[in-house]
Amino acid sequence: MAISKELLEILVCPLCKATVELTAAETGLRCVQCRRVYPIRDDIPVMLIDEAKIED
Repeated sequence: MAISKELLEILVCPLCKATVELTAAETGLRCVQCRRVYPIRDDIPVMLIDEAKIED
């Protein structure tokens, strides 16, 4: 089960409050501003700053 479009519309980066988008592999949510990638585990986005990785 993929993340619903409605959920993607309301989720924001917990650090900078910018919009997040699904990564190409659909394994995470990438912040459009600070480029942190928050993982998706068992179809649940883990929106914790400590769990995010910064994408180049």
